[in-house]
Amino acid sequence: MIRKIIKINEDLCNGCGLCAEACHEDAIGMVNGKAKLLRDDYCDGLGNCLPACPTGAITFEEREAAEYDEAAVKANQAKKQEQKLPCGCPGSQSKTIAHKPVQVPDMNIEAPVSQLNQWPVQIKLVPVNASYFDGANLLIAADCTAYAYGDFHTRFIKNRITLIGCPKLDEGDYSEKLTEILKHNNIKSVTIVRMEVPCCGGIEHAAKSALQNCGKMIPWQVYTISTDGQILD
Repeated sequence: MIRKIIKINEDLCNGCGLCAEACHEDAIGMVNGKAKLLRDDYCDGLGNCLPACPTGAITFEEREAAEYDEAAVKANQAKKQEQKLPCGCPGSQSKTIAHKPVQVPDMNIEAPVSQLNQWPVQIKLVPVNASYFDGANLLIAADCTAYAYGDFHTRFIKNRITLIGCPKLDEGDYSEKLTEILKHNNIKSVTIVRMEVPCCGGIEHAAKSALQNCGKMIPWQVYTISTDGQILD
């Protein structure tokens, strides 16, 4: 169909990225340092990007272009929101991790392989509906436990999806976020690992509250690690 759509003059584009930020539909992206119309069907032709451009590189034109697809735009935005971390840092995409053996430099041996299966791991940063939660055995651990217990990766992280936090240092309660994760995903089991110190009881309490409030019967178990690195129960 013939319709009005934006046109970007790459010779005038200075690569500032302001147009991409102004485009709510994600029709514009930065490619090799220049703004580019990525998809015709994401451009609604309203031109919110025009006033954002400081060099006048963006104009309108009428040409053959795919019809604006609002449903596709919303689906793309929902997918990006699921993967976005609240902090907005560069590592904003949730992902699964496949590890390969790593050779120790200058030594004919392999380094121990990490058992971490996903990113991010912080309770407050992980997306509630991340795909790696489907069918997962969930580990909810106080962050000090991995330092205190020497074989933490093999004993606890292996074959589990890992969430960590510190109830003493982090603001707020984890129970609401954990409840949403348990409620909206097919979690097979929950393993809770805490330190023996009293303040670490907060992460156990939050996990147990989530198990009670999620409306599901999920098998769970608690392990307590001593400050000298022993499993107490």
